[in-house]
Amino acid sequence: MSYTLAEKILKTHSNVDEISPGQFVEAVIDLIMVHEQLGGRIHLEYKKLGLDTVWDPNKIFFILDHWVPAPTISAAQMHQDCRKFAEEYGFIHNMGMDKGICHQVLPEMGFARPGMLIVGSDSHTTTYGTFNCLSTGIGATDVSVVFATGKLWFKVPESIKINLHGHFEKGTMAKDFILSLIGDISTKGAIYKSLEFHGDGVKNLTIDSRMTITNMVVEAGAKFGIFLPDDRLKEWLAKRTSKQYRNVVPDETAEYQRELIYDLSEITPTVAKPSNPGNIAKVEEVEGTEINQAFLGGCTNGRMEDLRIAAKILEGKKIHPKVRMIVTPASKEIYLQALKEGLLEIFLRANAIVTNSTCGACIGGHLGVLGPNEVCISSTNRNFKGRMGDPTSEVYLASPATVTASAIKGSIRDPRGLI
Repeated sequence: MSYTLAEKILKTHSNVDEISPGQFVEAVIDLIMVHEQLGGRIHLEYKKLGLDTVWDPNKIFFILDHWVPAPTISAAQMHQDCRKFAEEYGFIHNMGMDKGICHQVLPEMGFARPGMLIVGSDSHTTTYGTFNCLSTGIGATDVSVVFATGKLWFKVPESIKINLHGHFEKGTMAKDFILSLIGDISTKGAIYKSLEFHGDGVKNLTIDSRMTITNMVVEAGAKFGIFLPDDRLKEWLAKRTSKQYRNVVPDETAEYQRELIYDLSEITPTVAKPSNPGNIAKVEEVEGTEINQAFLGGCTNGRMEDLRIAAKILEGKKIHPKVRMIVTPASKEIYLQALKEGLLEIFLRANAIVTNSTCGACIGGHLGVLGPNEVCISSTNRNFKGRMGDPTSEVYLASPATVTASAIKGSIRDPRGLI
């Protein structure tokens, strides 16, 4: 039998001789990530089971990132419930609330490695596929099952092979590619499938860029998004972990549900119009749309690559007086590096607001909340109605370069003229 990446990893984690799409398997989990959902729903579900232990406290990664610091009494109560549960059940990897956003911090600390099977209480857990592992988001009940047994059932997905060639032109970023891909196949085009990224163009993508892509595969309905291992990944892991791992590659004769080919040099600045990540348009189609807020951050685009391009565009300039620009580094590590490089000073001198590392404005939780009829251009991954505030507000998704160029102009703008 010949296997895709998803099939190989699920097979090695299941007690089966052969595996094929559509088959149901029970797989052993290597790591589970939980955040505020632990105190919101998971602890209640687990208590219903009446269990006094978890299967392996060393394989649970706990972090607070969505409402940090707690902005309301209810959020503070949720955090209390999280901490109490983590302490009661002896979680070893208790990250607290000062590290940053889960999907950035977990890989930074070397917890995502080739061949692993990782689940998390957040839909964008697919991000870890950048590191040649299989990862996906699950609900509160499934988290409880994993806490108790260390296993979870999966339906083996069909895989879509995406061949990437070339490199991005100036002013174009990974966000533009993943938005284009979602636009091409639709938000339902990869439901419960695995998107597998191949081709010589991958070597031109930084780890930051790959994380942007795997972060958003779920917006196309995908169960997994995964890259093959290469030297860039090897270098990243060498700086992050000393633990052993085994790279996973698909068989040459593996069968795919379909194959797509993209020349990255043909990708141009792209946005998702309200109120769907699949409502795609080229930036020139919406250029001139006035905005009230620009947000740079989130688990999709709050990394060093993103902050550097934004600072390059902003240096020596001012944000439009009618625009509020919020910059949120994705982790404390990134925050400190941006501080060291002088990027935060550039943002502040341009009149941006720099916040602590948190999900923050992405979820409309406690900062950057939009008022009635306001318009925001955001580097995040979702723009559903009411996502960032009032139901009448509108959110456009775009790359950090487009977000920053638009903040200067006061309306949506093609960033290529500023780079």
